[in-house]
Amino acid sequence: MTGLAYPEISPIIFSIGPLAVRWYSMAYLAGILIGWWLVLRRNEKYQLGLTKQNIEDLVFYITLGIIVGGRMGYVIFYGGAAMWEQPWQILELWKGGMSFHGGAAGVILAIWLYARKIGYGFLKLTDLVVPVVPIGLFLGRLANFTNDELWGRVSDVAWAVRFPSGGFLPRHPSQLYEAFFEGVVMFIVLNWLWGFKAVRGRTGVVSALFVILYGIFRISLEQFREPDAQLGFFFGHVTMGQMLSVPLILAGLVVLGIRLKPGKV
Repeated sequence: MTGLAYPEISPIIFSIGPLAVRWYSMAYLAGILIGWWLVLRRNEKYQLGLTKQNIEDLVFYITLGIIVGGRMGYVIFYGGAAMWEQPWQILELWKGGMSFHGGAAGVILAIWLYARKIGYGFLKLTDLVVPVVPIGLFLGRLANFTNDELWGRVSDVAWAVRFPSGGFLPRHPSQLYEAFFEGVVMFIVLNWLWGFKAVRGRTGVVSALFVILYGIFRISLEQFREPDAQLGFFFGHVTMGQMLSVPLILAGLVVLGIRLKPGKV
Protein backbone atom coordinates (compact mmCIF):
# COMPACT_ATOMS: atom_id res chain seq x y z
CA MET A 1 0.00 0.00 0.00
CA THR A 2 1.37 3.42 -0.92
CA GLY A 3 1.50 6.31 1.49
CA LEU A 4 3.21 6.94 4.81
CA ALA A 5 1.99 5.27 7.97
CA TYR A 6 0.18 7.60 10.36
CA PRO A 7 2.43 8.18 13.39
CA GLU A 8 1.28 6.67 16.67
CA ILE A 9 0.18 9.91 18.33
CA SER A 10 -2.41 9.87 21.06
CA PRO A 11 -4.79 12.87 21.08
CA ILE A 12 -4.35 12.84 24.88
CA ILE A 13 -1.08 14.21 26.28
CA PHE A 14 -1.64 12.81 29.77
CA SER A 15 -4.48 11.98 32.13
CA ILE A 16 -5.00 12.65 35.83
CA GLY A 17 -7.86 10.47 36.94
CA PRO A 18 -10.90 11.36 34.81
CA LEU A 19 -9.19 14.55 33.57
CA ALA A 20 -7.58 14.16 30.15
CA VAL A 21 -5.28 16.88 28.82
CA ARG A 22 -5.53 16.89 25.03
CA TRP A 23 -3.34 18.33 22.30
CA TYR A 24 -6.38 20.11 20.86
CA SER A 25 -7.10 22.17 23.97
CA MET A 26 -3.39 22.77 24.62
CA ALA A 27 -3.02 24.15 21.08
CA TYR A 28 -5.60 26.83 21.84
CA LEU A 29 -4.09 27.60 25.25
CA ALA A 30 -0.53 27.83 23.89
CA GLY A 31 -1.64 30.02 20.97
CA ILE A 32 -3.40 32.45 23.32
CA LEU A 33 -0.47 32.61 25.78
CA ILE A 34 2.19 33.12 23.09
CA GLY A 35 0.02 35.71 21.33
CA TRP A 36 -0.56 37.51 24.65
CA TRP A 37 3.19 37.71 25.28
CA LEU A 38 3.93 39.02 21.78
CA VAL A 39 1.19 41.66 21.96
CA LEU A 40 2.55 42.86 25.32
CA ARG A 41 6.04 43.19 23.85
CA ARG A 42 4.80 45.00 20.75
CA ASN A 43 2.71 47.42 22.80
CA GLU A 44 5.74 48.30 24.93
CA LYS A 45 8.14 48.57 21.98
CA TYR A 46 5.96 50.86 19.86
CA GLN A 47 4.27 52.78 22.70
CA LEU A 48 0.75 52.02 21.49
CA GLY A 49 -0.98 53.56 24.49
CA LEU A 50 -2.38 50.40 26.09
CA THR A 51 -1.73 49.39 29.69
CA LYS A 52 -0.83 45.89 30.82
CA GLN A 53 -4.34 45.62 32.27
CA ASN A 54 -5.80 46.64 28.91
CA ILE A 55 -3.93 43.80 27.22
CA GLU A 56 -5.04 41.29 29.85
CA ASP A 57 -8.67 42.34 29.48
CA LEU A 58 -8.37 42.24 25.70
CA VAL A 59 -7.05 38.67 25.86
CA PHE A 60 -10.01 37.71 28.06
CA TYR A 61 -12.49 39.20 25.58
CA ILE A 62 -10.74 37.51 22.65
CA THR A 63 -10.67 34.13 24.40
CA LEU A 64 -14.42 34.31 24.94
CA GLY A 65 -14.87 35.29 21.30
CA ILE A 66 -12.79 32.34 20.13
CA ILE A 67 -14.61 29.78 22.25
CA VAL A 68 -18.18 31.00 21.83
CA GLY A 69 -17.84 32.11 18.21
CA GLY A 70 -15.76 29.11 17.14
CA ARG A 71 -18.11 26.58 18.68
CA MET A 72 -21.32 28.26 17.53
CA GLY A 73 -19.87 28.65 14.05
CA TYR A 74 -19.14 24.93 13.96
CA VAL A 75 -22.64 24.09 15.14
CA ILE A 76 -24.29 26.39 12.60
CA PHE A 77 -22.10 25.69 9.57
CA TYR A 78 -20.76 22.17 10.12
CA GLY A 79 -22.74 20.49 12.89
CA GLY A 80 -25.39 18.88 10.74
CA ALA A 81 -28.73 17.59 11.93
CA ALA A 82 -27.18 15.37 14.63
CA MET A 83 -25.90 18.40 16.53
CA TRP A 84 -29.40 19.86 16.76
CA GLU A 85 -30.99 16.51 17.59
CA GLN A 86 -28.52 16.07 20.46
CA PRO A 87 -27.82 19.68 21.52
CA TRP A 88 -25.75 18.67 24.55
CA GLN A 89 -22.96 17.91 22.07
CA ILE A 90 -22.52 21.67 21.69
CA LEU A 91 -20.82 21.69 25.10
CA GLU A 92 -18.47 18.79 24.31
CA LEU A 93 -15.52 20.99 23.35
CA TRP A 94 -13.01 18.27 24.19
CA LYS A 95 -14.19 16.31 21.15
CA GLY A 96 -13.07 19.10 18.82
CA GLY A 97 -15.23 20.96 16.40
CA MET A 98 -14.38 24.65 16.12
CA SER A 99 -14.97 26.88 13.11
CA PHE A 100 -12.37 29.48 12.14
CA HIS A 101 -15.01 31.64 10.51
CA GLY A 102 -17.24 31.50 13.57
CA GLY A 103 -14.25 32.20 15.82
CA ALA A 104 -13.26 35.14 13.63
CA ALA A 105 -16.76 36.61 13.94
CA GLY A 106 -16.63 36.11 17.71
CA VAL A 107 -13.23 37.77 18.01
CA ILE A 108 -14.23 40.71 15.81
CA LEU A 109 -17.28 41.32 18.01
CA ALA A 110 -15.20 40.94 21.18
CA ILE A 111 -12.55 43.43 19.98
CA TRP A 112 -15.21 45.90 18.85
CA LEU A 113 -16.91 45.76 22.25
CA TYR A 114 -13.62 46.20 24.11
CA ALA A 115 -12.46 49.00 21.81
CA ARG A 116 -15.68 50.88 22.60
CA LYS A 117 -15.25 50.22 26.30
CA ILE A 118 -11.78 51.79 26.51
CA GLY A 119 -12.22 54.36 23.74
CA TYR A 120 -9.51 52.89 21.53
CA GLY A 121 -9.58 52.54 17.75
CA PHE A 122 -11.16 49.26 16.66
CA LEU A 123 -8.88 48.80 13.63
CA LYS A 124 -5.85 49.77 15.72
CA LEU A 125 -6.68 46.87 18.04
CA THR A 126 -7.28 44.41 15.22
CA ASP A 127 -3.98 45.44 13.60
CA LEU A 128 -2.26 44.68 16.89
CA VAL A 129 -3.90 41.27 17.24
CA VAL A 130 -3.96 39.73 13.74
CA PRO A 131 -0.17 39.31 13.30
CA VAL A 132 -0.15 36.82 16.20
CA VAL A 133 -3.28 34.91 15.15
CA PRO A 134 -1.32 32.63 12.75
CA ILE A 135 0.39 31.11 15.82
CA GLY A 136 -2.94 29.73 16.97
CA LEU A 137 -3.82 28.62 13.43
CA PHE A 138 -0.51 26.77 13.13
CA LEU A 139 -0.90 24.97 16.46
CA GLY A 140 -4.56 24.25 15.81
CA ARG A 141 -3.81 22.57 12.48
CA LEU A 142 -1.09 20.48 14.09
CA ALA A 143 -3.66 19.43 16.69
CA ASN A 144 -6.04 18.45 13.87
CA PHE A 145 -3.27 16.17 12.59
CA THR A 146 -2.69 14.55 15.99
CA ASN A 147 -6.47 14.15 16.38
CA ASP A 148 -6.59 12.21 13.08
CA GLU A 149 -9.23 14.61 11.72
CA LEU A 150 -9.76 16.99 8.80
CA TRP A 151 -7.49 14.88 6.64
CA GLY A 152 -7.15 15.37 2.93
CA ARG A 153 -8.46 13.69 -0.17
CA VAL A 154 -7.12 10.38 -1.42
CA SER A 155 -3.86 10.91 -3.29
CA ASP A 156 -0.86 9.07 -4.68
CA VAL A 157 1.71 11.76 -3.80
CA ALA A 158 4.82 10.40 -2.12
CA TRP A 159 4.04 12.14 1.19
CA ALA A 160 0.42 10.96 1.43
CA VAL A 161 -0.50 9.65 4.88
CA ARG A 162 -2.68 6.66 5.73
CA PHE A 163 -4.95 8.10 8.43
CA PRO A 164 -6.74 5.47 10.56
CA SER A 165 -10.01 7.44 10.53
CA GLY A 166 -9.61 7.91 6.79
CA GLY A 167 -9.82 4.18 6.13
CA PHE A 168 -6.00 3.82 5.97
CA LEU A 169 -6.14 5.16 2.42
CA PRO A 170 -3.23 7.40 1.35
CA ARG A 171 -4.42 10.98 1.72
CA HIS A 172 -3.03 14.50 1.52
CA PRO A 173 -1.93 15.64 5.00
CA SER A 174 -3.98 18.78 4.41
CA GLN A 175 -3.74 19.78 8.07
CA LEU A 176 0.02 20.24 7.59
CA TYR A 177 -0.49 22.22 4.37
CA GLU A 178 -2.78 24.58 6.27
CA ALA A 179 -0.41 24.77 9.24
CA PHE A 180 2.34 25.93 6.90
CA PHE A 181 0.43 28.48 4.81
CA GLU A 182 -2.12 29.76 7.34
CA GLY A 183 0.41 29.59 10.16
CA VAL A 184 4.03 29.99 9.10
CA VAL A 185 3.62 31.97 5.87
CA MET A 186 0.95 34.34 7.22
CA PHE A 187 2.91 34.94 10.42
CA ILE A 188 6.03 35.93 8.47
CA VAL A 189 4.21 38.13 5.96
CA LEU A 190 2.00 39.99 8.47
CA ASN A 191 4.76 40.62 10.99
CA TRP A 192 7.15 41.72 8.26
CA LEU A 193 4.58 44.23 7.00
CA TRP A 194 3.75 45.42 10.52
CA GLY A 195 7.39 46.34 10.95
CA PHE A 196 7.04 49.15 8.38
CA LYS A 197 5.95 52.44 9.89
CA ALA A 198 4.14 53.39 6.68
CA VAL A 199 2.02 50.23 6.90
CA ARG A 200 1.28 50.71 10.61
CA GLY A 201 0.26 54.27 9.85
CA ARG A 202 -2.46 53.01 7.50
CA THR A 203 -4.72 51.63 10.21
CA GLY A 204 -6.63 48.57 9.08
CA VAL A 205 -4.30 47.55 6.25
CA VAL A 206 -2.72 44.68 8.18
CA SER A 207 -6.15 43.47 9.32
CA ALA A 208 -7.45 43.57 5.75
CA LEU A 209 -4.45 41.67 4.45
CA PHE A 210 -4.95 39.03 7.14
CA VAL A 211 -8.48 38.15 6.04
CA ILE A 212 -7.56 38.35 2.35
CA LEU A 213 -4.59 36.02 2.76
CA TYR A 214 -6.50 33.60 4.95
CA GLY A 215 -9.39 33.50 2.51
CA ILE A 216 -7.08 32.85 -0.45
CA PHE A 217 -5.15 30.12 1.35
CA ARG A 218 -8.28 28.46 2.70
CA ILE A 219 -10.01 28.38 -0.69
CA SER A 220 -6.85 27.04 -2.35
CA LEU A 221 -6.04 24.40 0.27
CA GLU A 222 -9.60 23.11 0.45
CA GLN A 223 -8.84 21.57 -2.95
CA PHE A 224 -6.72 19.02 -1.06
CA ARG A 225 -9.00 18.55 1.94
CA GLU A 226 -11.79 16.00 2.22
CA PRO A 227 -15.10 17.82 2.69
CA ASP A 228 -16.96 17.27 5.95
CA ALA A 229 -18.83 13.98 5.69
CA GLN A 230 -22.08 15.45 7.00
CA LEU A 231 -22.01 18.21 4.37
CA GLY A 232 -20.15 16.97 1.33
CA PHE A 233 -19.79 19.29 -1.66
CA PHE A 234 -22.02 22.18 -2.64
CA PHE A 235 -22.71 22.79 -6.33
CA GLY A 236 -20.78 19.65 -7.13
CA HIS A 237 -17.29 20.65 -5.99
CA VAL A 238 -17.40 23.61 -3.55
CA THR A 239 -16.89 23.14 0.20
CA MET A 240 -18.41 25.07 3.08
CA GLY A 241 -14.97 26.42 4.01
CA GLN A 242 -14.54 27.87 0.53
CA MET A 243 -17.96 29.52 0.56
CA LEU A 244 -17.37 31.08 3.98
CA SER A 245 -13.99 32.42 2.85
CA VAL A 246 -15.36 34.42 -0.09
CA PRO A 247 -17.01 37.08 2.15
CA LEU A 248 -13.73 37.36 4.07
CA ILE A 249 -11.80 38.22 0.93
CA LEU A 250 -14.44 40.70 -0.24
CA ALA A 251 -14.58 42.41 3.16
CA GLY A 252 -10.79 42.60 3.25
CA LEU A 253 -10.64 44.13 -0.21
CA VAL A 254 -13.22 46.77 0.74
CA VAL A 255 -11.32 47.73 3.90
CA LEU A 256 -8.01 47.72 2.04
CA GLY A 257 -9.41 49.95 -0.70
CA ILE A 258 -10.77 52.43 1.83
CA ARG A 259 -7.64 52.54 3.98
CA LEU A 260 -5.28 52.96 1.02
CA LYS A 261 -7.08 56.03 -0.30
CA PRO A 262 -4.92 59.16 -0.28
CA GLY A 263 -5.25 61.08 2.95
CA LYS A 264 -6.34 58.10 5.05
CA VAL A 265 -4.36 57.38 8.23
